[in-house]
Amino acid sequence: QVQLTESGGGLVQPGGSLRLSCKISENIFNFNSAGYYRQAPGKERELVASINVGGVTRFADSVKGRFTISRDNAKNTVYLQMNALKPEDTAVYYCFANILSRYNWGQGTQVTVSS
Repeated sequence: QVQLTESGGGLVQPGGSLRLSCKISENIFNFNSAGYYRQAPGKERELVASINVGGVTRFADSVKGRFTISRDNAKNTVYLQMNALKPEDTAVYYCFANILSRYNWGQGTQVTVSS
């Protein structure tokens, strides 16, 4: 059973930064891609950012230029650096790692952007 352990969420003021971490219990290269989705209250879960086995990254339009995604292959860990945070970034962020259509999920971490 693959385990994804998330850390790094919390409360931050608008304009602030947070870094989320997702440690995967298996070799990260076993997966086609890894990254983060988020879900805000009353909204559908949406892809925030991903990085594939070749290192190609994807971002939601709403976070381009503010968020970056990276990985540490030796630690099997994916990082989401979130800068210039806005109140609309408030959501539960879920780490994922997938092989084709089979997704593995982290437990979720709350990110709240508020003054």
